Amino acid sequence: MSVQVNEMKWENDQPLIELKGITKVYGKGQAALKALKGIDLIVYQGDFVAVMGPSGCGKSTCMNLLGCLDTPTSGQYLFRGIDIGKLSRNQRALLRRHYLGFVFQGFNLLSRTSALENVELPLVYRGMHHSERGRIAHDALRAVGLSGWEHHTPAELSGGQQQRVAIARAIATSPTVLLADEPTGNLDSIRGVEIMELLTSLNKDRGITILMVTHEPDMAGYASRTVRFRDGLIVSDSRQSEVA
Repeated sequence: MSVQVNEMKWENDQPLIELKGITKVYGKGQAALKALKGIDLIVYQGDFVAVMGPSGCGKSTCMNLLGCLDTPTSGQYLFRGIDIGKLSRNQRALLRRHYLGFVFQGFNLLSRTSALENVELPLVYRGMHHSERGRIAHDALRAVGLSGWEHHTPAELSGGQQQRVAIARAIATSPTVLLADEPTGNLDSIRGVEIMELLTSLNKDRGITILMVTHEPDMAGYASRTVRFRDGLIVSDSRQSEVA
């Protein structure tokens, strides 16, 4: 494919993400499991989408597809107008590296390295010079309220602080889209609110598009839009004013 992922041309009034008739089937024959049964979804730049639904409904499968961590069985996934299904594995890796940030429930920090080094990690993969990635990592930690904690290891940080480090790592690459999988799932209610306020700020102040899986209605309330899955299908898609 001649189009380079990091040189995609795109207009802001076009959908940032578009899923068309996406299916995902695991296994074959009688053992086949239809995780997604033909979903359509449009996400625009600046959206903050909460993805909800019971366990096994297909929402995590959908997030894996959006993050280019898996490929659909059928259907079309467009990112900035580019058909992701036509990209090579290396091109999909470039898309993840340059456009997507990931935040997980389990933080996924390296236990024996400092907060600063954890945030620097995706910049190392970009081949960035040490001094430049150090500056960016410092700025990212400052943005999540962790100035002064750069040299602490995860064991020396609270759960909320560890999740802030994980968010700093995700935004250090200036992603277009942040994919968050139960980002408050391992936190108490107070720390959960702090993380949601931080995500809201990143969405409004930096224009980062956020797609967040959550089981918690209170946390979903911070999003501007709620998409509900059931049995491999999207059963509702509503703006926050409609939810209210």
